[in-house]
Amino acid sequence: MSKKISQSQIDLLRKKYFSDNHVKVVRNAMIKTNSNELSMDWEKYRKIDHSFSHVISGEMPATNQKSSGRCWGFAGLNLFRVYLGRKHNLKDFQFSQSYFMFWDKLEKSNYFLESILSTAEEDFDSRIVMHLLQTPTEDGGQWDMWKNLIKKYGVIPQAEMSESFSSSQSAEMNKMLARKLRENAHNLRKEFSKGVSSETLNELKNSMIEEIFKMLSMHLGTPPKSFNWQVRDKNKKFSRYENLTPQSFYEEHVGLNLDDYVCLINCPMSNKEYNKVYTVEHLGNVIEGSPIRYLNVESDVMKDASIKSILDDNPVWFGCDVGKHFHRDLGVMDTDLFDYEMFYNTNFKMNKAERLEYGQSQMTHAMLFTGVDLDDNGKSIKWRVENSWGDKGGNKGYHIMSDDWFDEYNYEVVVHKDYLTDELNDIFQNAEPIPLKPWDPMGALAK
Repeated sequence: MSKKISQSQIDLLRKKYFSDNHVKVVRNAMIKTNSNELSMDWEKYRKIDHSFSHVISGEMPATNQKSSGRCWGFAGLNLFRVYLGRKHNLKDFQFSQSYFMFWDKLEKSNYFLESILSTAEEDFDSRIVMHLLQTPTEDGGQWDMWKNLIKKYGVIPQAEMSESFSSSQSAEMNKMLARKLRENAHNLRKEFSKGVSSETLNELKNSMIEEIFKMLSMHLGTPPKSFNWQVRDKNKKFSRYENLTPQSFYEEHVGLNLDDYVCLINCPMSNKEYNKVYTVEHLGNVIEGSPIRYLNVESDVMKDASIKSILDDNPVWFGCDVGKHFHRDLGVMDTDLFDYEMFYNTNFKMNKAERLEYGQSQMTHAMLFTGVDLDDNGKSIKWRVENSWGDKGGNKGYHIMSDDWFDEYNYEVVVHKDYLTDELNDIFQNAEPIPLKPWDPMGALAK
């Protein structure tokens, strides 16, 4: 039996499908129009409603990560500014996104080189080494990586380290950093093969970090060690704070204890269990920081904790697969917004577990829940989402997520431990984490 596509088969395909009027109409329409626009369901479109029964206090204008993969940090800073804004009665405020980016790149470079050293006995074409070399210091991140940066480096106002070309359009910087780090990896592995001491390897690595620091300063500027901050609130009251450090600014003006937060995931893959803790090998940034730590729970557990947080006036950091069933201009994430099955006259039947297992979905983006719409029984209908793509989409940069979309494409929420049961808190704090390979879908970074 022939395995190739034969000419006779192609002739049959032409006869069967190119005479199909549905195919003709769709083909002609898509010459000038995006398929999402054509497949949109009118009944869902006409019911788009940006009102919510519960919205936290202290929302501010949407931020814009532009052409960079810093959503995880933008979401973290957007969470922090809610508390700073309440404390100082501010209408708007932004932390420096370049500041966290600088230290993240430096720490990721060190983490990468340490990972290269720890795998130096592996062949260069082993799966782990090739994985490490693929993206030595990309923009994306995870919650525990965010926590590590803040605990070590704190935060500063945007006025103290503003956006640069490279922070907003990071591709060229990332390309040059990767070029240098791959060269560094080669040199470290070459010296290791010669049998040099670990002390010599560490000295060589530190000289490499010095070069990375220099390159980052060229692209992003050099982070300040101290600064003064002055601000005028909604009532025109002026305040000035002097001799601040990034750490003291965080402690005094944000003040969240990040060790009190728990990272929940919903991963129904066949090789993972609920109420188990997972970590990811070779995923991190700050060497001495906390490792990645997830508690895998059912979607309803994530919803319940998120609802409790919002009702308590606290926003929720979360990670999802934003590209699925999402209309960027309308700012709507809804599994029923597009009728792809009718449009393509075919079925798409994979469930959440299958999509994860077969590469159809993973976490790609982090944002913030700032509201939820509850019915009379307290069940969530839809969620209010603060994105970091500017104020053009949705309701001035704030989006809608349907409750069904939450179940299908939301993978991670970070909530205060007070919103979980004692049993789940005990598991998260004390269970030995099960290690996942770096290429596991739960090792994906939000960008």
